[in-house]
Amino acid sequence: MKIIDLSLPIYTGMPVYSGDPEAKITLIQNLAENGWNMRRLEMNGHDGTHVNAQSHAVEDGKSLDDYPLERFAGKARIYKRGTPMDSSYGYVFRDHNIEQADSDAIRKEKPRFVALAAEFEFHTEVERELLKEDFVLFERLANTKELPDEFHFYGMPLRIRDGDGSPVRAFAVVE
Repeated sequence: MKIIDLSLPIYTGMPVYSGDPEAKITLIQNLAENGWNMRRLEMNGHDGTHVNAQSHAVEDGKSLDDYPLERFAGKARIYKRGTPMDSSYGYVFRDHNIEQADSDAIRKEKPRFVALAAEFEFHTEVERELLKEDFVLFERLANTKELPDEFHFYGMPLRIRDGDGSPVRAFAVVE
């Protein structure tokens, strides 16, 4: 078994969506003075490798706590343009962005989840239409070039009450 880490590192000054506040990690207690180290994290739920819930873009849409954990994991494949999708798999878009034609195929073929490599960014309207139809969307996956065609994907969100998105520690398990 091999595990491939698909998460970007979280750190002060990490890249964030244009116009969003900077992520900050501050040491607020230290071993010498307090007997332990403790850091305060300040970041948006959509910074770094993350998952989007429907409420991110849909009025009265589902929040993270409305989804069972099974929605954030499962068998997955690398999406190859022109290849039909199987609804029992999630699909990682590694080699190209999700264009309107891809979105149409996703909405028609209904994969378990959709994930996008860190090299790409969802087009706002494509993201919005997929969230309206209740797709779980992962963004900014790292190390996707290391993925084989099929693997098992895990991207568990933090348990954020009413959360519209959350950082995830995403990884792939390859047998």
